[in-house]
Amino acid sequence: MKATTIDQVIEQLDAIILTEKQNNSSLAFFPILYNRVTKRIKAGIEAEEFDDNARMEQLDVIFANRYIEAYQHYKAGNPPTESWLNAFKVSEALVMQHLLLGINAHINLDLGIAAAETTGAHALADFERDFNKINEVLAAMVADVKAAIGKVSPLFKLLELVGKGKEDKLVSFSINIARDGAWLFANQYAAAVKKEEAIADRDQVIAALAVQLVNPKSKLLQVVAKVVRFFEVKDVQRVAAILER
Repeated sequence: MKATTIDQVIEQLDAIILTEKQNNSSLAFFPILYNRVTKRIKAGIEAEEFDDNARMEQLDVIFANRYIEAYQHYKAGNPPTESWLNAFKVSEALVMQHLLLGINAHINLDLGIAAAETTGAHALADFERDFNKINEVLAAMVADVKAAIGKVSPLFKLLELVGKGKEDKLVSFSINIARDGAWLFANQYAAAVKKEEAIADRDQVIAALAVQLVNPKSKLLQVVAKVVRFFEVKDVQRVAAILER
């Protein structure tokens, strides 16, 4: 059932997290981060931080439903978008890779669609400031996670050190770049006559980015990523507890 309020979004995310923690599955990691973002946006709405707080809740619900439906389709054996499929099907990956795969699908594909569906083509330009505020919240949460990632991935900084200056998506993925691309796509999607074709075309591009996130081009990065993962905490409950703090 689709969520219709931000509280229902949080309830459904809580349920997904609980299920995946019980399954000892890495599918718990992204919704934990996303739940934190959603709760922060809810607090912002209640504090009237946004230009249009009612519109922000509407966007949050439309946006979240795209992830929740993709997850439900996947669990039921029905293929979601390729971007989400490439995120869900990965099991052997770094904790940060699991988070970035979810962010990649949700920001680079879903956010533009949700923004256009919330405002319609004519009012989309008025939404840009609030659109950017959502991404500021997400960027802050990801920064928090990166700061704490050493508790579950003691060698993670080695990966960043080796990858510094390289173009590999694993180390160069940027929330700001994703935000800018999502805004551009929101405008393209709003203007598109054939909406499903626009989604399909964008999905192919973002799904390819997902592949790059788990398969670094650099042979050295590939080796370092394997070493970093070897020393990571594998207990989902423990990782989840740290991500939830």
